Amino acid sequence: MKVLITGNTGYIGPLVYRHLRKAIPGVSMAGYDSGFFAHCLTGAPRFPETFADAQYWGDVRDFPESLLEGVDAVVHLAAVSNDPMGVRFEKVTEAINFESSAAIARKAAKCGVKRFVFASSCSMYGYAEGGPRKEDDELNPLTAYSRSKVATEKALVGLAGSGMVTTSLRFSTACGWSDRIRLDLVLNDFVACAIASKEITVLSDGTPWRPLIDVKDMARAIEWGLTRDPKKGGENLAVNVGSSEWNYQVRDLAEAVARAVPGTSVSINKDAPPDKRSYRVDFSLYEKLAPRHQPQVDLNQAIREILAGLQTMNFSDPNFRASQFMRLKVLEKHIAEMRLNEQLRWV
Repeated sequence: MKVLITGNTGYIGPLVYRHLRKAIPGVSMAGYDSGFFAHCLTGAPRFPETFADAQYWGDVRDFPESLLEGVDAVVHLAAVSNDPMGVRFEKVTEAINFESSAAIARKAAKCGVKRFVFASSCSMYGYAEGGPRKEDDELNPLTAYSRSKVATEKALVGLAGSGMVTTSLRFSTACGWSDRIRLDLVLNDFVACAIASKEITVLSDGTPWRPLIDVKDMARAIEWGLTRDPKKGGENLAVNVGSSEWNYQVRDLAEAVARAVPGTSVSINKDAPPDKRSYRVDFSLYEKLAPRHQPQVDLNQAIREILAGLQTMNFSDPNFRASQFMRLKVLEKHIAEMRLNEQLRWV
């Protein structure tokens, strides 16, 4: 199988390379990335892209159709990847996350690509009272990021009948250790706070619900998307990816980290206005369709691995939220030093 992975030099890509290399005998992998975060390595023993067979550099807005020749499957990770970046670069988020994603999918179908795996998000449920959200429940995207995911999923539905099997993996909030760790994700942030200052400050009242998934289990789900039987789930599928055991309230995450790092205190802002992003998610469809690809990393293991990784790096920066561990800060520094322009194009 020949696989092209977009957005591969970010947080998830290194784990995808490692997993697919072991899971799919004879797999050939190529990456396509803009390189915004390629330099943000964190304790990597080797350059992660050495696991690939080829690496191409470019903007997904200018994706060359020629790269799809002979490709069996596309794993589409490329995106402006969180809400703060979506607020700062709203129009760019639409162009990269939706317009480019839809265009690449159309090119893939035209070129005879058989599989298209899209990294979607459970954030499209937004604020959802009541029980855990199922795939056919009403969507409530509250941000540019989540709206782009909804729009791309709809574009993929429009390719039905093209002969390309599409799988939109509605991932839970990512967490866990990577060769390019992000500390702008809730669990990762809490572990960094515990190490750097022995204090976790929860900016909300701690009650919002968040489903989480470790990056290694995201890679496992991507493998499933590349190999799943379309007779089970259909040729165009959107599925929640995670585990019911990983539906946590934010305060529970903070307390779990505090238990793992003795001497850490937890401060919760009980007077904070309600967080508009709060949702639990039902993962029964994924459990039914992918019994051999279920999440294997639990919360305590994820915390231990993040902790061990940061300690290996001798991490101790209490001001890490202004560092290259925060994706928005990386982009802002590129712009301030005139490497990128406001449209997130290399100068």
